Amino acid sequence: MKWLGTGLLWLLLAQQAMAGTLLVVGDSISAAFGLETRQGWVSLLDDRLREQAPQWQVVNASRSGETSAGGRARLPELLERHAPQLLLIELGGNDGLRGQPPAQLQANLEAMIAQGQAAGATVVLLGMQLPPNYGERYTRAFAQVYRELAARRAVPLVPFFLEGVGGVPALMQGDGIHPNAAAQPVLLENLWPTLAPLL
Repeated sequence: MKWLGTGLLWLLLAQQAMAGTLLVVGDSISAAFGLETRQGWVSLLDDRLREQAPQWQVVNASRSGETSAGGRARLPELLERHAPQLLLIELGGNDGLRGQPPAQLQANLEAMIAQGQAAGATVVLLGMQLPPNYGERYTRAFAQVYRELAARRAVPLVPFFLEGVGGVPALMQGDGIHPNAAAQPVLLENLWPTLAPLL
């Protein structure tokens, strides 16, 4: 009976160790737009975690076309349903492409960070930048949103998630906006140094 009790204890501990959920809330970049789902960087992350940190479950709640306002509206229900320990926010690109005010982006992202932290999740912010044709003043203000939020809310930041991908024709789909399959491992490597210490 003693051995049975010890076995049950280890089973309970193992179940607790399997309880980690990593929630990704993003736009088409994380929803694998134009690709098979298994080719996207989130699926590649899931594959890596299955090998290196199998206690983590990846939930991808990303939607193509999502804005920061849409993510903010959806997040409370996602937090309640999945109770994540890690929350990755990859939003803002569509806000910028639509020319929405950086202050509005900042307010939405800050609300999402606050909601995630209040729910007990560690939040990681994946920063975006805009091409220079949007004007120096706007692109600078847009990029600054992520840096200011990361500092003020004390969250880990990937300064530019599309580093080494954006503007590289060989790594972009025909629309020049969405990364292709070859770019997905690069995106994962852009994230990994920030994410790995949190796992």
